Amino acid sequence: MTQTAALKQTPLNAVHCQAGAKMVDFGGWNMPVYYTGILEEHRAVRRSVGLFDVSHMGEIEIKGPEAFQLIDFLTPNTVSRLRSGQAQYSALLYEHGGFVDDILVHKVADGHYFLCVNASNQEKDYQHICGHNRFQAQVEFAGERYALLAIQGPRSIETLQKLTRTELAPIKYYHFVDGEIASVPARIARTGYTGEIGFETYLPPEQAPPVWDAVLDAGAEFGIKPAGLGARNTLRLEAAMALYGHEITASITPLEAGLGRIVKFDKGEFLGRKALLAQQEKGVTRSLTGFEMTGRGIARDGYEVFLDGAAAGWVTSGGPSPTLNKNIGMCYLPIAHAQPGRTIQIQIRDQPVEAVTRPIPFYKRAS
Repeated sequence: MTQTAALKQTPLNAVHCQAGAKMVDFGGWNMPVYYTGILEEHRAVRRSVGLFDVSHMGEIEIKGPEAFQLIDFLTPNTVSRLRSGQAQYSALLYEHGGFVDDILVHKVADGHYFLCVNASNQEKDYQHICGHNRFQAQVEFAGERYALLAIQGPRSIETLQKLTRTELAPIKYYHFVDGEIASVPARIARTGYTGEIGFETYLPPEQAPPVWDAVLDAGAEFGIKPAGLGARNTLRLEAAMALYGHEITASITPLEAGLGRIVKFDKGEFLGRKALLAQQEKGVTRSLTGFEMTGRGIARDGYEVFLDGAAAGWVTSGGPSPTLNKNIGMCYLPIAHAQPGRTIQIQIRDQPVEAVTRPIPFYKRAS
């Protein structure tokens, strides 16, 4: 058996291969890293519209009379504020305050919640939720029932509107509607991982190929491009969106990762609350910080960061920014040195290369 044959495949695997996409092993999945090129696909999303297959992501459904109590205990954000048809960015935390995963929580109805979780963490997340389920709630590992297509970019509404009777413009950010796309039942969520306006659409796996083709046809007049994981990464880096295993891990807390906004201490008890309160009272000692390379070189994740010649932190993500035409990245630094404008050095191939800390996000679309 070849390595590729052993990898998990999305329902669109044959479509990607037929299109000539460069396929790679991404966390055990055979995924497209690019079709025509990362730069071209990145610019299509920033300037017009791009289409991503992210069906490797996981879905978990939680239902029952105490579904709210389970979700509210497991996440630090205020689930009680969600109305039906609304979503929120949140996290699953360990008792010590570190990340199990970052997640999207969708409230479908009272007693029914729909979670989108990271591909590499979905089994772990499911076991974590089940392990803390002391409530009258049923937890379903539902990833096999969904394909996930992301339509992202300033022309995404015009593209997708051709294929649905659902009025898309009124859907607010982090809200969703259950409707149809190209006559296929779909959950249409106004969410994304690119920093652009866009939608993430959940639909039956067997219908993913015809919907994929329909979206490409609908966006042809706008220059739509199928986009791979390479552009997805450069887009999210410009928008300073966290990636599990990089900016957030089991040893990093939301307070360190610049995600204090999802921690609502006043909501009551939740897993990890005691540890996060202690950290807040003691004071956070490190902080996620943006940087721009001023010397020649590209900083990659794991590279060591120095302050005045002394080791001080590490790079979590880094690479070229097609939009800014600069080499950028994020790193953890001692909080006393995490302010913008600080000169740092990054060890690249045994050589210290200068960079300067910058505010994040690096890119924010005009509203």
